[in-house]
Amino acid sequence: MALIELDREARPGPSPASRPPLAARRRAGLLVCLALLAALGGAAPAAGIRWRYLGAISAPDGPVQLAGGRLYTVDTSGTEPSVTAWDPAGPPVPRWTARVPVGDDRGVIPVASVTVRQAGDVALLTAGARTTAVDNATGRIRWSSPIAVTVLAGSGIGVTVDRVFRPGTGYDQDSGDPGPLYFSATGEPHTEPPLRTEVRGLDLSDGRTIWTSTPGGSVTVDEVPGDEPAVLITSSERLSLVAGRTGELIRQAELPRFAGHGPVSGSLLGDVALVSYRNPGRQVAFDARTLRRLWIRAVRDLVADPADCQGVLCDGEHGDLRILDPVSGRPRWRVQEDVDLAVRAGYVLQTDAASGEPVRLSDPHTGATRVDLTGWTAPVAGASHEPLLLRRAEADGQAFAAVVPGHAEIRRLGVTGTGPGDCDSDGHHLVCHSAGGLRIWAYRI
Repeated sequence: MALIELDREARPGPSPASRPPLAARRRAGLLVCLALLAALGGAAPAAGIRWRYLGAISAPDGPVQLAGGRLYTVDTSGTEPSVTAWDPAGPPVPRWTARVPVGDDRGVIPVASVTVRQAGDVALLTAGARTTAVDNATGRIRWSSPIAVTVLAGSGIGVTVDRVFRPGTGYDQDSGDPGPLYFSATGEPHTEPPLRTEVRGLDLSDGRTIWTSTPGGSVTVDEVPGDEPAVLITSSERLSLVAGRTGELIRQAELPRFAGHGPVSGSLLGDVALVSYRNPGRQVAFDARTLRRLWIRAVRDLVADPADCQGVLCDGEHGDLRILDPVSGRPRWRVQEDVDLAVRAGYVLQTDAASGEPVRLSDPHTGATRVDLTGWTAPVAGASHEPLLLRRAEADGQAFAAVVPGHAEIRRLGVTGTGPGDCDSDGHHLVCHSAGGLRIWAYRI
């Protein structure tokens, strides 16, 4: 949750010389079925799992990302970061390399801040706050934005959020003066809340502005899931649902105030908008499409040992954590262990808060254990809706396994000959750092 001050396939055998008796054929058929069941373990995903080594590439010791079926490597050794796109089919083949403009942030771009996202026929390269769109086939730069761009999935539309401040309110960082600070889209601090926020819809193919909305003050902007692209704008006074393609206002809802205070942040969890308050701590939930209020609950302003809950609505802290139903606000289940939670492969992944080791995959509605992950030492980074890959050290190297969404079982993939470093995965590939570069496997067909 962002905290933003809101007001601020086998050949057939030969034909038999004579036809066997019917009973023999039945017995043979039954044996074949049993053999197939044994081989498949009764699980449909085995037909779609195949561990295959694709090859290695020399690459800088920088970030590596999988997006849209491609592998991207990042080199930050020069004055500007460069991104190389690779086709991960074996052996991996480079397609293009593009420099990523950093503007005034030259020389101070954190490596971890360089990210790649695919959106139709462009790839969006982000360094710091600046986003550059390059042609996905050639790597040629099409356009650039000095601020971050949010992609509205499947629409070809991107959204930017730019806060406009009164002149003269920039904060002198050398002064160390106390007081609240308000940050621009490029990270510049100001001593006063923004006068307004300019929310723009962009055509991702060419960067052209299609629509602009200018709510007053500071706002948060979230993509609303659904067949038609939309964004939800949360301000200190109201929720506004805006059409993603046109910027047309669809509907609005006024927000309550508590003890005279408006909200301090807004976020989206699936189809539920969550609006948070401080002094007193409150959380109000709304249906993100209809803007109908769903519930209100009291929350503590400060939690001593908060759990990390990603894609899960939690209440409490490590050792005593309640998982809530986002639609009703009521408790679904409880966990009294020091674990962090995240949605992975359609389940809730529980990891040990101290070691980061995976503990179990739980049913998101009841908390019942669906897959025991004991013995696996780490999950591999990947998207929440894709298979969960797991790893552990064995005598022959690092072993990997997968849990496919909808199948509550661990499918062992294979063992690498060496001990790779950090890894990333998508729905079909696994890539890991190793000595001198990267090694790539396909694990799904």
